Amino acid sequence: MNRLWWKRASFIAASALMVVVMIKLNGNVSSFIEHVKEDDAVYTFVQVNRSEQEKRELMEQIKAEAEKLKIAPINASIDRVYKAIPGYNGLEVDLEATYELNVNAVRGAKLRFVYREVEPAVQLEDLGSQPIYKGNSAKKAVGLMINVAWGNEYLDSILNTLRNEDVKATFFLDGSWLKKNKELALRIQEEGHELSNHAYSHPDMAQLSRHQQLEQITKTETLLKEIGVHNKWFAPPSGSFNASTVQVARDQGLLTVLWTIDTIDWRNPSAQQIMERIKAKLEPGALILMHPTTATEKTLPQMIQYFKEQGYMPGTVSHTLSSERLHDGVEGVDIF
Repeated sequence: MNRLWWKRASFIAASALMVVVMIKLNGNVSSFIEHVKEDDAVYTFVQVNRSEQEKRELMEQIKAEAEKLKIAPINASIDRVYKAIPGYNGLEVDLEATYELNVNAVRGAKLRFVYREVEPAVQLEDLGSQPIYKGNSAKKAVGLMINVAWGNEYLDSILNTLRNEDVKATFFLDGSWLKKNKELALRIQEEGHELSNHAYSHPDMAQLSRHQQLEQITKTETLLKEIGVHNKWFAPPSGSFNASTVQVARDQGLLTVLWTIDTIDWRNPSAQQIMERIKAKLEPGALILMHPTTATEKTLPQMIQYFKEQGYMPGTVSHTLSSERLHDGVEGVDIF
């Protein structure tokens, strides 16, 4: 019995020593463990110490593949119908980081690539005073716009839904509402949502003088700054604006945002009616207009679930209109 135990112990010790020796000769312990995790342990005992020539060949291989994998950025542009359209970042292989990732990998292992984003030469901010109705069609995201000018009774439920679904939205706040509801606005902000400008007293902006338009925007912007908001968007009440409105907002550092899909929730439609409107017009980059109404309260969970099922990422206006790429399962691109 003791002799059998001794033979087994000797075999285990010898095997462990062989593994240590092979790791010492052919790579480090962490590399070995990594390959075991990836079910590549069978290749671990192939020599991984590369000669200078092999290293040069590896870099040339990476460069050749990098050219095939490159995705050019899309510049922001002005569309005849949708006006200002944001750009979309491209992708390129980070040669040095990819080399470092692969140089110690076993021979025959599939190359793994490290990507970095490439910003477009023309950004949304470069397009001048233009309204924005939607994001870039290459980005499968949708922006949730919730315009708040009156009524708080449905906000709790809407915020609970957004929290449960782990989704952020942009709340465009009327200044007169914000002045009376700073604590509620702070709560919305603390929950990670975006706060933006919806004028001060819900006026018809197109009917105001330039001075009056400026006053409507700056009064609300001052209130937003008082609660620590660094805003970049202005949504004109009822979608009413003119060229002067867009320029006045621009002079204050704000871009004017409209919408792609109007839920018309203030008419108290059914959830089915709202979903039919959304399904009929849903597209990448869509901006969805809502208000804190009973219709939105009841439909929002179904709405968000539908977006996710269709492979869209619901989020804020800033997220949807940014040129940053989506890096999750929606696009299926690994960014290291």
